[in-house]
This record gives sequence, C-alpha cells and structure tokens, in this order.
Amino acid sequence: MDMPAPNASILSRKDQIVARLRAVLPATSVISDIVEARAYECDALTAYKCPPLCAVLPVSTAEVSAVLKICHEMGVPVVPRGSGTSLAGGALPTADCVILGVARMNGVIETNYDDRYIRVQTGRTNLSVTGAVEPNGFFYAPDPSSQLACAIAGNIAMNSGGAHCLKYGVTTNNLMGVTMVMMDGTVVEIGGAHLDAGGLDLLGLICGSEGQLGVVTEATLRILHKPEGARPVLMGYDNNETAGQVVSDIIKAGILPVAIEFMDRPCIEATEAFAKAGYPMCEALLIVEVEGSPQEIDDQLARIMEIAGRHNPVELREAKDADEAGRIWLGRKSAFGAMGQINDYMCLDGTIPVTALPFVLKRIGEMSDQFGLKVGNVFHAGDGNMHPLILFDANKPGDLELCERFGAEILKLCVEVGGCLTGEHGVGIEKRDLMHVQYDPADLEAQMAVKDVFDPQWLLNPAKVFPLGSSGDRRAA
Repeated sequence: MDMPAPNASILSRKDQIVARLRAVLPATSVISDIVEARAYECDALTAYKCPPLCAVLPVSTAEVSAVLKICHEMGVPVVPRGSGTSLAGGALPTADCVILGVARMNGVIETNYDDRYIRVQTGRTNLSVTGAVEPNGFFYAPDPSSQLACAIAGNIAMNSGGAHCLKYGVTTNNLMGVTMVMMDGTVVEIGGAHLDAGGLDLLGLICGSEGQLGVVTEATLRILHKPEGARPVLMGYDNNETAGQVVSDIIKAGILPVAIEFMDRPCIEATEAFAKAGYPMCEALLIVEVEGSPQEIDDQLARIMEIAGRHNPVELREAKDADEAGRIWLGRKSAFGAMGQINDYMCLDGTIPVTALPFVLKRIGEMSDQFGLKVGNVFHAGDGNMHPLILFDANKPGDLELCERFGAEILKLCVEVGGCLTGEHGVGIEKRDLMHVQYDPADLEAQMAVKDVFDPQWLLNPAKVFPLGSSGDRRAA
C-alpha cells in the first residue's frame, strides 16, 4: 500500500514541535520517544505500520484545540485516533504526523432520560455508553463487534453499525450533535439535544468523514428504552446460497427482526473451538433475533420459523431462556477473535442488496478457489453488510499481496451488484485506491471540495480515503 514520503522539513523540526506541544499539555500527555511511539504505529489493520512523529493524549476539547492550533501553524499533519480498532487503516500514521488520541477523554457530560439523550466525550467506549444508562432501563443501539473496545470517536468517523443495525440503524441514525475542533483550533457545535437541526445537514456530513474534516471531542447520542424482551433463533443450512435466500425471504415478507447474522463453516468451526457455544457443524448458520412483548416475539418468530422451515434446515433452534440466548450470541460475538487464533486474516467490509446475497456468496466461493485462499464469511446479513475474512499467511512472501488482490475483487463485485465499497469500516487506506470503482472523477472532485472547506491545507488524516494522485489532489508535497 503506497504512502506519501514524509516531509523532511517536519522531521527536522521534531524537537521544536514536541517542545511547543509540551508547553500546552502535561508532560505525560506527549509521547515522543520512538520506542513508546510504536504503540501508535498501526491500528487493527496490522499489515501496515509506521511510527508517528509523536503522539498526544489530551483530556479536554480545550487541549485538542491547543494542539491543533500549533500543528496548523507549523504545517504538521494530524491523525485522529480513537481506540485504534479500525480495520481499514483509518488511524495509520505517517512518519511526519502527530497522532491525536482521544482515549483519555472518556467522561459522561450529561444524561437526560426525559429527552432520551446522553452527552459523552468521544474517547468513551461504545459498550460503556450503554453501561452508563442501563441501570435506568435505557441503552445505546449501535453495537459493533468491537464495542467493548471501540471508541465513540471512531464510531462517528466510520459511521459504525453492528448486529442490531437492521432495526435501529447505524451511528448516523443515533447521533444528535457533536462538538468538533477544526484544524485551525476553532471549536464548533453542530446539532444538539434534538433529532433534526435546521439548515444544511452538517452532522450527516461529519458522521462517516473518517477524520478528514475535524476532530470530534464530544457527542450527543440518542438513547432508547430497553425492549420488553428479546429472543434469538439459530438456523443451520447445508449451503451458503440457501442461507442467503432465507435472509432475502424474511426481509421480503415484511418482517423486521432486530438482527440477522450470518456465519459460514470456517467461522462456525473456529468459533465453536474457541467459544464452545454449541453451534451445529453445518455449512451456514443464521442468528435471527426479534424483540418486543411476549406476544410480539411469539408472532414474529412463528413467521420466521415457517420461512426457515421451507428451506430444509439442518437445525432450527429457538432460545428457551436467557442462558441459551446468551450462548447463541456468544459465538457470533467471538467470531473475529476465534478466526484470529487459527490464521492471519484480512476483514473486508462491502455492502450489497439483500437479494444479491446468494449470488455474491457463490461468487466469493468461486474466487476463493481461483486465488487459492480460504474465506470465512461472518456478517450482518439483514442489511447486506458483508465481512468476508480472507485467510492468509503473513510470513509467506507474496501472500499479503495475493490477499489484497482477492479482497479488491470482492469489493468490486459488491459495487457491480448494486452495493458499495464499505458499510461501516470506512475507506481508510484499505479501499482508498478502489474509490474510482464506485465514484467517477467528478464525484471524487466534489468530495474533495468539501474537504477544502474544512481543511484547506489537507493536514487532517493524510493519505486516507482519496486515491493518491487523484485529479485535483490538494496534498502538500
């Protein structure tokens, strides 16, 4: 993956840059030692690494503003970082950049149960937002698989979703307002404690902007009453295409489960060995969950079970109690870690129309044979948000490059069937050079023109999202 050469002038001024940062931050908030800075050399896309010039860990919006003012004045690129769980290289540093991590900004600022919102610093983890309101019968809906570790800052940057996004939507559907610091240090408030702000939809522009427009330091999030109850059902099938057809049939029937999750045999086997959730050894597994009153749950599950039964399931198991429901979800939530125990893998993120699932799964299987690399499929099937895990050997010369070529073909396939390059992981560097597959030069130019307005010097999160050398490239040499 190509990255621009570091700016020699910035490298030569490292001591001066660090001294100015230490003048506005506590000594423990500035990490300039090259060994200590290696902790920030990559995110969860670990195939690519580069130690930053230095890293800073502010604790307030005011400190973020002070850091950005200095970097703006000195022409130093800044890479915002949440918890470093990005699977697309969204927080990959360059050698001449300052990593600005928000992990220490993790407080709850305000909670309002009457108007159903919570305001937090964006270094707070996703799951801990629910943890803050759960005792009062509320929850925060978006639930990425990494929710135990991922930060709200990264969720906003990548517009993250999760297993329950089919019913509740992704981050943009649950984000009400932000405090954001511009590259020149200006602090702006966008949106607030209301669902729809007047004027241009700037909040919609910021959510999913991947740190290209500003650093979001505080967020107002919608919280919801916990449902009366929820119950999952486990379905096993003897091929991926049949499972994909079941998903399509459930959606076509007008049923709206809270989640429909898919796993294929490689993931089932790895997950069962790791989590021992009691999954059947079949070719494809679906987890479908509904929620509501007991009567609503019974009615929805009866209709879903009838649809599932038409396709000759290997196993059809409805959770009878909370313990069994927890075990059904345990395997799905453990899938990524389980796969990591058996092989290096690259996790993709393409989104397709639900009706295209059977065809796309079949083509991925054919391409797996063509490239000679195995694939594990685990994804949010209800909204067509796919996460193929391509297995490769990081120690085998050429395997990473082969994996990348295979991944590019899968993402091109997603676009070809009417989908898009990413659903929730973002573009980062992983899909940067594929942007032309989905967008023509005029589309890319319009997107870059937006960045011109927010970050005229193109100092924020360099070398991400937009193809290097693209028409109208504004990056400084």
